[in-house]
Amino acid sequence: MSDHGMMEKEEIYSKVLRAGRRTYFFDVRATKAGDYYLTITESKKFTNDDGSFHYKKHKIYLYKEDFAEFNEILQEMTDYIISEKGDEVISERHQKDFKREPYAPSDDIAEGGESNDSSDDTADKFTDINFEDI
Repeated sequence: MSDHGMMEKEEIYSKVLRAGRRTYFFDVRATKAGDYYLTITESKKFTNDDGSFHYKKHKIYLYKEDFAEFNEILQEMTDYIISEKGDEVISERHQKDFKREPYAPSDDIAEGGESNDSSDDTADKFTDINFEDI
């Protein structure tokens, strides 16, 4: 494959959301056929013991044929979270007096026996994969 095929595609339109240690990049890109698609990249900063740092990135490719359903499910999920837990952020990072409940192994098992664990450890198991444009 030529170097041209390995290069990152040019962004048509971009927005950045900085959120603490995480940064989200929203980039509109063009396929070889000239159609547009969206990439969403999460970049998270990690500090090493020696004070140096590195970033881990995870990317989602979203194509037009999936926009409506993706938006619908995203809206449903965010509405659910707000209706169940409100707008207030509840976390160790944002609340100094926050007390973590004791760990119970059954908390990590969802209905059907699937893991419910959403910790950052699971993110380490994924690899950033670049797909060729269709």
